[in-house]
Amino acid sequence: MTVHEHPATGSPTLTTCDSESLLTRYYDLLAEFASRFQPTAPSAGFEPSTRLPELDDKVAEFLSPATAGLHELGDFRGLPLRLLDLRQNPQTQTTKTFASLIIVARAVNHIQETGEPVMLFSPSSGNKAVALRDAVARALTAGLVEPEQLRVVTLTPEQTTGKLRRSTLSEDPELRALNPVFVLDNAPPEAVKQVGQEFKRLYTDSGYDRFRLWHSLRLENYRIADIVRALYDFEFGFAGRTDLRTVHAHAVSSAFGLLGYASGIEVLKDRGHAVADPSFLLVQHLATCDMVLHTLEGSFDRRNTPAYDMRPDGVWVQEDSDHFPHRTWSPQEILEHTFYTHEPATATEMSGLIATNGGTGVVVSLLECMERYAECRALLRKSAVSLPEDPRDLTEWSLVMAVTGVLNAIDRGLLRDADGVTIHASGTYGRDDYAPLPAEWIIHADSAVQVLDAVLDRARA
Repeated sequence: MTVHEHPATGSPTLTTCDSESLLTRYYDLLAEFASRFQPTAPSAGFEPSTRLPELDDKVAEFLSPATAGLHELGDFRGLPLRLLDLRQNPQTQTTKTFASLIIVARAVNHIQETGEPVMLFSPSSGNKAVALRDAVARALTAGLVEPEQLRVVTLTPEQTTGKLRRSTLSEDPELRALNPVFVLDNAPPEAVKQVGQEFKRLYTDSGYDRFRLWHSLRLENYRIADIVRALYDFEFGFAGRTDLRTVHAHAVSSAFGLLGYASGIEVLKDRGHAVADPSFLLVQHLATCDMVLHTLEGSFDRRNTPAYDMRPDGVWVQEDSDHFPHRTWSPQEILEHTFYTHEPATATEMSGLIATNGGTGVVVSLLECMERYAECRALLRKSAVSLPEDPRDLTEWSLVMAVTGVLNAIDRGLLRDADGVTIHASGTYGRDDYAPLPAEWIIHADSAVQVLDAVLDRARA
């Protein structure tokens, strides 16, 4: 494919080719950026090279669902709002599509270069598992690899079982056996990470070497894909407006997406483009508000959260901090199970960016989201995103959390220096948007040993 050149200077532009897929459009820059993060620590387990396969028609077809959109939502209290829609793949409806396609592309390249089969393993709150399974299915459909060469094993908490979807990998009996879906029972959601690490150790110790096991949790595996947010915003949005201070708002667990955006800004600077340093608004819920705490206080100490008092009507209230819900049904509320990470390793980097470039964090409650739900629906009608009329039908709350957090932050004067807000639509879907994975196709486990035994049974079959 031909690299485009700037008509005035003859220098290469950002784009590799015209494509609605951001991963295809910026493929050469992605490959160049990925080369900075070659794995260097074999002791951490297998990880393939960050090299991507040559961009041909098959690879372009494989990457095709990684599209995005920018939508003006109008002004709120005089501040322009816009939506960066990153959840357009109908098979996932989350931004996890972007990183999952790049992860699978790297696995494909390793298989093509070495002939070694790869087994992807992903402990996940649900959305990443769905996206990785979709990406593997797409690689098979595009003819990039054979089913025996690339498999995916996922482990999700029982609390998010309802997010698991039927797909090509589940409908075909052979693919269903090769790509098992595990649910961890009788444990808090974050336990999937610890069980995942134990599974990786047990797999290595087992001596089974027919597949290279890739436990793809490293931040850089996601940062590589998420630089396209900034490249797209520069081409079609406001990243190039150095006269404006734009706040980028995101409902976060570890803020991988915003760190990727920040890396994309650095890529643009390295190529000599004038870009605005973004401010960030982190939106979280009460159960895991660690990144907001770190941004505000420099630590994860929960003693820094405001004290709540319960009113006679059962609502808990506080007036000490505008960064936390004024009203909630529970001070320890789990609003959205996909946000389960305590003390994320990314907090120091994210807090440093906010300290340097501006921004803050805000925590929202389900009560606040419900009170503003109709307002969120009205704003989003100006975009391609629609919310269910009945909030009880919503099964992914990320976007509603982000919009509610922005509206609360503006109302409370937390974004006084902003000239506009770009809301990253990282995920939203309702119960009518997908077919749930049948219970009989899910394998329940309560330990890494059970997961290993089931995986090896299927691998040896």
